[in-house]
Amino acid sequence: MQILGISAYYHDSAAALIRDGIVVAAAQEERFTRKKQDSDFPRSATRFCLEAAQGSAIDHVVFYDKPLLKFERLLETYLSFAPKGFASFRAGLPVWAKEKLFQRSLLAKELNALAPGQFSSDELLFSEHHLSHAASAFYPSPFDEAVVLTMDGVGEWATTSVAIGRGSELKIIRDLVFPHSLGLLYSAFTSYSGFRVNSGEYKLMGLAPYGKPRFASIIREHLIDVKEDGSFRLNQKYFNYCTGLSMINSRFHKLFGRTPRLPESPLEDFHADIAASIQEVTEDIILRMTRALAQETGQKNLCLAGGVALNCVANGKIAADGAFENIWIQPAAGDAGGALGAALAAYHLHLKSPRQVSYPDAMNASALGPEFSSSQIEATLSAAGARFSIVPNEVLFDETAQALAAGEVVGWFQGRMEFGPRALGNRSILGDPRRADMQKKLNLKIKFRESFRPFAPSVLAEAATDWFDMSAPASPYMLTVSTVAEKHRKISAQHAAEYHTLKDQHLVRSVIPAVTHTDFSARVQTVHAEQSPRYHALLKAFETLTGCPVLINTSFNVRNEPIVCTPTDAFKCFMATDMDRLVVGNFVMLKAEQDHTLATNYASSFEMD
Repeated sequence: MQILGISAYYHDSAAALIRDGIVVAAAQEERFTRKKQDSDFPRSATRFCLEAAQGSAIDHVVFYDKPLLKFERLLETYLSFAPKGFASFRAGLPVWAKEKLFQRSLLAKELNALAPGQFSSDELLFSEHHLSHAASAFYPSPFDEAVVLTMDGVGEWATTSVAIGRGSELKIIRDLVFPHSLGLLYSAFTSYSGFRVNSGEYKLMGLAPYGKPRFASIIREHLIDVKEDGSFRLNQKYFNYCTGLSMINSRFHKLFGRTPRLPESPLEDFHADIAASIQEVTEDIILRMTRALAQETGQKNLCLAGGVALNCVANGKIAADGAFENIWIQPAAGDAGGALGAALAAYHLHLKSPRQVSYPDAMNASALGPEFSSSQIEATLSAAGARFSIVPNEVLFDETAQALAAGEVVGWFQGRMEFGPRALGNRSILGDPRRADMQKKLNLKIKFRESFRPFAPSVLAEAATDWFDMSAPASPYMLTVSTVAEKHRKISAQHAAEYHTLKDQHLVRSVIPAVTHTDFSARVQTVHAEQSPRYHALLKAFETLTGCPVLINTSFNVRNEPIVCTPTDAFKCFMATDMDRLVVGNFVMLKAEQDHTLATNYASSFEMD
């Protein structure tokens, strides 16, 4: 039994394949098209999944939400606010009339263009948006029973939902509905701070520790009414997303005393304070929810999905709070993961198929995308003009560790591409976290992004609790924030609190300063030998050489670009930046040995300004 799941037409379109309930393949379309957050039908990702089916028939195709329910919500919203927003409604109606109301036939047309005659529109299934999210979190989790909390901007109607999973059963028991949305509230502040909605929320989260939450009381008094159990209502007087083409209005600007920051303009302490304030309010709401759910249900396990579940600072607070004994978060928590959830929901709920719980989970370390053989790597690198050597494993890890310890920045491309927004050691850029200048170098010379942005540490799983105050025993998907252990800090907590603003961002706070945020926090990835053997071997070699079992791990891309998918993508990114070394499988490229006329050509293909 093979089921193909698809998410598309909003942002982060993706495709996923399951076989007899086992996750076989999953990938986001943006990685193939090189178009950030590509929302089109995932042709390339679907083609990849069909190839992974190995010629066997696809029994069902499932779309991740219900377009007619979404249209109902849009129509009712516009009618509720009429005549306000008519111009926006008039602009959007032709798109719905032409495409989205006829999505069944549109999907069948796209599928049959890839595999002629194999798909009928009558055979397509449609899941609900939040059910897809919940299924993506519960079914791959290591729990037989769990509460599943989904939080995002909005699906069809739901913005926050609670489900209970038991065995192969999963049922949503309550939800909050549009326009009252924690995801949209956070996105409103993302927009106000000059970042792009649906992609800049993690920037706001990274900015928050530099500020003071001095606006939190204003948010609670004017923007949101929060109950003891975490349920809430937003005051729509300050927002414009129901009927307009922007998130917020002039009342919102006046409330905080400034107009929105222009993108790319300088960041000030004011913006850090705004970020700190909405982060504090968000954490408070989520903790109220999780505490109430734990008390109400008596469940020990919690699963999280939806875009808000990518707020790793809040996730760390949930883990530390202890209301639930165990937490598992879908690594592709956003809409891309809806493709996987839709397929799993169809298998277990529509087809009533049994479930087998897998440990540590059923996501295969999220390594679900394309991989390349040695012959493919050699052919594509040669065609791209790369000059390389082939290094056997018995030398590769030690040699790469020595390069990292010497201060080199290394592009590390191994095995299958990760599914979800995090690079986990297969499509990563690596550096030495002990170097105080490495964070600045990576931000400005490699990633071409804002200097305040923190980097995440990868740490050997067996050494994690020695280096970090871990709230959970494992964090393989880099989805929770912990703090650097006190014995590895170089300044006191009081000193850090006194020097925590944007101008203090390069103060050395620990022996691994390049991955230590201003409040000693770090978005930790624990690396396990059984899940990521090659990355684990590199970390082990670095520890043997330096005594430090930690590396900087950031995604293999530059600003505004998706993470690389192919060896050619990796070589182009390598040549367009100041990376020193590229390792693709066992093929090693040194920047000093390359034809530097290629650098200008490849740099022009990246949107780095």
